[in-house]
Amino acid sequence: MTISELYERYLQYPSVQTDTRKIQVGDLFFALKGEHFDGNQFAAQALELGAAYAIVDDPAAVLNERCLLTSDVLQTLQQLARHHRMQLKAPVIAITGSNGKTTTKELVVTVLSAQYRTSATEGNFNNHIGVPLTLLKVKPDAEMVVVEMGANHIGEIASYCVIAQPDFGLITNCGKAHLEGFGSLEGVKQAKGELYVHLRQNNGTIFRNADLSYLQEMAAGIEQQITYGSSNAQVIGRAVGDDAQLKVAVLTSGMETEIQTQLVGNYNLPNVLAALTVGRHFNIDIDTMKQAIESYTPTNSRSQWIERGSNKIILDAYNANPSSMKLALENMARLDANNKWLLLGAMKEMGQDSLSEHQALADLAAQLGFKNVVLTGAEFSDVQHSFLWFADAAAVAEYLEQSPIMDSTILIKGSRGARMERVLDAL
Repeated sequence: MTISELYERYLQYPSVQTDTRKIQVGDLFFALKGEHFDGNQFAAQALELGAAYAIVDDPAAVLNERCLLTSDVLQTLQQLARHHRMQLKAPVIAITGSNGKTTTKELVVTVLSAQYRTSATEGNFNNHIGVPLTLLKVKPDAEMVVVEMGANHIGEIASYCVIAQPDFGLITNCGKAHLEGFGSLEGVKQAKGELYVHLRQNNGTIFRNADLSYLQEMAAGIEQQITYGSSNAQVIGRAVGDDAQLKVAVLTSGMETEIQTQLVGNYNLPNVLAALTVGRHFNIDIDTMKQAIESYTPTNSRSQWIERGSNKIILDAYNANPSSMKLALENMARLDANNKWLLLGAMKEMGQDSLSEHQALADLAAQLGFKNVVLTGAEFSDVQHSFLWFADAAAVAEYLEQSPIMDSTILIKGSRGARMERVLDAL
C-alpha cells in the first residue's frame, strides 16, 4: 500500500493511536515497536476495541483485510504525517532549544489561540513519535500549527524538519543539556541549529533572541529574521519588580504595556517575549496578547508557584541541566524572601561531565549564600559540599516529614528522572 492510498484511509478515519488502551471506535492503530514491546502483538486487540485498521509490519499479525502490512510501521507513520502536512494551508512554526521550549510553545499557542484556530504539540510530546502524531491531529481548517521538537542526538531535529516542513522556527537557547548524546556544547548548537539549516535552505523565517550572540552567528545567511530581547531588537521587553512571579514591561513602540504573568522567575522573560514576537508578526494586538499571557497558568511542574501551609514553593521539576539550574538558583538568590530552601535533584544525561557539573552546581549554591540545601541523587554522592544529601526523592520526603519546613520559600528543581515533585506531599 502506498502512502497516498493509506492517506485515503486516514481521511476516512483521521484519528491515530499507538496505544490500545486509548483506542476509540474508528481509530487507525499503528503497531509500533519499542525496546520492551511489539505493537504487532496488540493488533487483534486494537481491532476488537473498534479500530478501523491496524497498520503492522509483521506478516504474522495480518489477520484480515483490516490489517495493513507495511515494511516499517514507524517509518510509515512519519511518512503519512509528512504527506498530511503537505496538504495543510496553515503555517507551521517549529520550536526547539535546551531550556524553555515547552513553556515557550505553550505561551506561543496561548497567544495565537486568542485569534486563530491553533493546533499544537500536546505537553512535551516532541520526539520521533510525538512529532508525526502532532501533525496527524491537525484538522484541515487549522490556521496555525506549532510543533515542539526535542532532541538528544545530532540529526534528530533535521529528521523532524523533513516531516514537519516548518515555515517558521524558534530556538530558545543552546545550553548544557543531553551532553551524553551531543558530546559538548558545540554539539548542542549543531543539533539545535539543524532547524536553522532547514529554514535557510527553504527561505523560512526565524524568531531570534537578540540577547544571545551565538544565535546570531548560527543564523547567518537566513534572510528573514525577527528579533526580540532586552535591547536592540524588534520587540523589546524587560523584567520589572522583584516579586517571585515575572512582570514584563514591553517597551516596543505601539506595544507599550506591563504584563503580570503567573510564571516564576525572570529567566522566563525570553519565553514571554518570544510569544509576543510571534503574535505581533501574525497581527495580534498587544491588548489581546497581554490578556492571553496573563491568563496562562503553568502546569506539569514547570515554573509553578504553589502556596502550601506557611510555605511558598517554586516547583520547576520537569527538567534540569546546568544552564537552567544556574538561572533558577540566581533567580532564587534575587528573591526578597526569608528562609530560602533549595531542594535540588540530580541532572540526568550529563555523560562524562556529570561529576564536574554537579560539583559546579553545589559550589554555585554555596557561592550564592544558600544555607538550607538538599541535594538528591547518586550523581551528587561524590560531590564535595556541606549540605544535606539523600539518595532519592522518597528519602527526602521521609526526612521532611520528620523535620518539617515552615515559613519558607522553597525551590524544587531537578531532572524528570529525579522525580522531585514527590517531595511536595511532605511540605
